[in-house]
Amino acid sequence: MCGIVGYIGNNSCVPVIIEGLKRLEYRGYDSAGLGVIRNGDIEVTKIKGKVVQLQKAVEESGIDSTIGIGHTRWATHGEPNEVNAHPHSNDDGDLILIHNGIIENYSTLKAGLKHHGHKFKSATDTEVLAHLFDTYIKSGYTLFEAVRRGLNEVEGTYGIAVIYTKEPDRIVAAKKGSPLLLGIGEGENFVASDVSAILQHTKKVVYLEDGEIVEVFKDHYLTKTIEDIEVDKEVHQIEMTLDEIDKGGYPTFMLKEIMEQPESLKNSLRGRLVLENGDVKLGGLENVLDHLLYVKRIIIIACGTSWHSALVGKYMFETYLRVTTDVEYASEFRYRNPIVGPGDAVFFISQSGETADTLAALKEAKRRGALCLGICNVVGSSIARESKSGVYVHAGPEIGVASTKAFTSQLVVLALITILLARRKNLTLEEGKSLVEEFKKIPEYAKEILKQNDLIEQIAEKFKNATNFLYLGRGYNFPVALEGALKLKEISYIHAEGYPAAEMKHGPIALVDENMPVVFIAPKDATYDKIVSNIEEIKARKGVVIAIATNDDENIDHLADYSIKIPTTRSILMPILTVIPLQLLAYHIAMKKGLNVDQPRNLAKSVTVE
Repeated sequence: MCGIVGYIGNNSCVPVIIEGLKRLEYRGYDSAGLGVIRNGDIEVTKIKGKVVQLQKAVEESGIDSTIGIGHTRWATHGEPNEVNAHPHSNDDGDLILIHNGIIENYSTLKAGLKHHGHKFKSATDTEVLAHLFDTYIKSGYTLFEAVRRGLNEVEGTYGIAVIYTKEPDRIVAAKKGSPLLLGIGEGENFVASDVSAILQHTKKVVYLEDGEIVEVFKDHYLTKTIEDIEVDKEVHQIEMTLDEIDKGGYPTFMLKEIMEQPESLKNSLRGRLVLENGDVKLGGLENVLDHLLYVKRIIIIACGTSWHSALVGKYMFETYLRVTTDVEYASEFRYRNPIVGPGDAVFFISQSGETADTLAALKEAKRRGALCLGICNVVGSSIARESKSGVYVHAGPEIGVASTKAFTSQLVVLALITILLARRKNLTLEEGKSLVEEFKKIPEYAKEILKQNDLIEQIAEKFKNATNFLYLGRGYNFPVALEGALKLKEISYIHAEGYPAAEMKHGPIALVDENMPVVFIAPKDATYDKIVSNIEEIKARKGVVIAIATNDDENIDHLADYSIKIPTTRSILMPILTVIPLQLLAYHIAMKKGLNVDQPRNLAKSVTVE
């Protein structure tokens, strides 16, 4: 979850690292630090707070060099403060490192190192690595060898970058379970946890795999496995542009990404709908299509917002494919000896493609012989590379911590997979054409919803001081209720819960009074009459109702206190639309409370630690 940037070349490293850290701050913003080698000495600046404060401190100190490493932290071990901020050093202060991940056996390693006289300054697990590598250097090994041998003693996950004054012409980096890549320049090279950090300098990258360690010089690099076997790495060309990771005139990334959804939905659909055949084309699944058609069970594994999209996927698959579909939290899946094997197809959904729990679950399912398929937004991500096949959602870069456009694009991909498989099972040509024709309209429908931004902001003003919210939906829109509640919790810090609407009577209705806003996702579908009954039950108890309803519903205006209208579409596609007003509602409530929606407290964009 932390951000890592390293530079070695002929130019000043500080502006490169600072700018890179700013672009990575969505990965963690508890503290930040930067270290360089200058005139044979290590110079380090660290602060509690955000990268802009680090930039100010660096400018005041005059720190500069042609080699350096920087870090923005999301705290796991040790509170956010200057001492626990990275980089961390050995006792002599001639070696520093930065780290993303968790060293699970750090207590054991620390006790042994203390026994041999090492002094620790911080409460982090990371500092153990600096002292561990130091012991090997003092035994006569080079930095590369010291890191390689030290990591063989480490249990846990890491993306690290290390510099050492006695070898000032290189950065040593290594990866296991946390993302890390190299940027390849002209007379300069980069290390980063995300391509966005270095995109303005190079579009040529090398992705490190788990168990790989690399020695990076300004004009070349050498990659080996931790077992000391040399690896020939492929250089990838990145298609992303800088414009995609800027705010583009919007006050926040989150609003930009909400408003981008008509375009991101188009991109998720582009080239994939075949109207004349009522069909779908997904090149990433072509080599496994025959296998997928005959699986007895589908499992979808994810975390957070992606887990909510997985729940929608369950409705889609079971309705149209008639295949038993289970949805699992990645964090729980591998710890209960799951029943999964060669007869199962397992989809792993992750915006970043780096979610640690999801990646670990993938490896476990793969070990047990299941067909493992990725649904990711980030090209070249770990989950994409580990999966046998998969589908990219093509939502474009998502910087705001609370996922918006990636969620709706995930729903698009799940619906595409549904149609693809259903057309080869039992979905008729006529029905396929009808679905595909309606699918084409979804981006325009999203655009219509976004025109109600001012109305939704007015509703948000009414509820900015609420302390609790209840979100209710049925069928396809029950997961949307969960997602709406999560968005509100994430960025406004208001307690909110999502429930199937019928479950309200089994406890939550006890909370309802005139101070409890209740959000109903109430499109005119097969469950509409039941939803109306649920609304009337809330109104009978003086609850305040906000309804997300379809344009053809005039009755809802008499029932609800506030209504937000959306276009009518097919039930399978409805969640793509019903969630957009909930994203805007959460956004405006948070903004009216004066909160930082792009960097909500205690959260990070990509959860790369378990």
